[in-house]
Amino acid sequence: METVQPESMGFSSQRLERINHVMQQYVDEKKLAGIVSLVARHGKIVHFEKFGMADIRGKKPMQTDSLFRIYSMTKPITSTAVLMLFEEGRFRLTDPVQQYIPAFKDVKVLDSSPNAAKRLIEPNRPVSIRDLLTHTAGLSYGFDDNFYVDDLYRKNMWAKMDRGSLNLEGMVIEIAKIPLLFQPGTNFHYSTAVDVLGYLVQVVSGIPFEDFLQLRIFDPLGMVDTAFYVPQEKIGRFTVVYGPEEKGGLKVVDQVKGSRYLNPPKAPSGGGGLVASTLDYLRFCQMLLNHGEFEGMRLLGRKTVELMTLDHLPASVDVGSPHEGFGLGVSVIRDVAKSQNLGSVGIYGWGGAANTNFWIDPVEDLIGIFMSQYMAPDNMPAETDYRNLVYQALVD
Repeated sequence: METVQPESMGFSSQRLERINHVMQQYVDEKKLAGIVSLVARHGKIVHFEKFGMADIRGKKPMQTDSLFRIYSMTKPITSTAVLMLFEEGRFRLTDPVQQYIPAFKDVKVLDSSPNAAKRLIEPNRPVSIRDLLTHTAGLSYGFDDNFYVDDLYRKNMWAKMDRGSLNLEGMVIEIAKIPLLFQPGTNFHYSTAVDVLGYLVQVVSGIPFEDFLQLRIFDPLGMVDTAFYVPQEKIGRFTVVYGPEEKGGLKVVDQVKGSRYLNPPKAPSGGGGLVASTLDYLRFCQMLLNHGEFEGMRLLGRKTVELMTLDHLPASVDVGSPHEGFGLGVSVIRDVAKSQNLGSVGIYGWGGAANTNFWIDPVEDLIGIFMSQYMAPDNMPAETDYRNLVYQALVD
């Protein structure tokens, strides 16, 4: 995509410079090792900058073509794959998952009533494909140390994944054995649902999930740096993941040498397994902003993207903040005032565990991408600062 003068796309160059100052400050204060930031409007790039280091110990500066573990920014790509099959009439979004993945036929729900004491009950209805896309299926991740269901995820699924004893099918079978947190469709809980969807793509399409993404999404969009592992010839572009040191500064969480991302995974994660470059992800974002088309290649129909980016949650349910709902694989801004940040109603996007983030604003015909590699229990506010800095520079 072409880079142009910001003024030609309604931005102030002087105001965009504020991004550079603030992002560099995050690096100088050793809060983040390195950052790549990108802004595009009307299909043109107006800001594309790099800051800090991709590898501090190795003395490798961050580059605009550095490769990042995008973790949950994988989810919108997997959701797109699901919707492509939906468009082909392979299934309905309301179809029970068990129709395609029989392991879900026997799923139970943890009784949440008082004094239930881990009692399991029958679901009011089967888990649907739409439930998986919207994280309303009742699945979990295993993040809560004090919760019975999450403990089962750690013991029965993640422990086996860590030993490398499960392929994608085996992973999903283990997930289906664990009780649901709530009745399907009644609440939002971020989960392994999109990993299940990755297996659904494999089952319905008849080809391995990773091959489907390559053939149907990455190759058509020219996403040459996006995959479930980093090949030998690209290792020099792969970034190190850092986290907070107890006494301040940064410590290595996942280095390049020995990283699990250097080899093809046995169970490619549709929920968080991809590595990508910033420009690659821009091509995916621009396809969505273009209503499903990019440079003559159409992946989705216009009305499908519209359905994907609507808020599918009930008014009483949100993603964790009342201003934010959820579509079919992406979050959706419901109320800009309640967000207390700059933006537009209808912004959609998502982020990854290592502080990567993207958003698409159909009102302003705008894309913002923020890439770093920082893992911590608490969110780093750099992504929020970055978004506000982008919007304050918009003058036309």
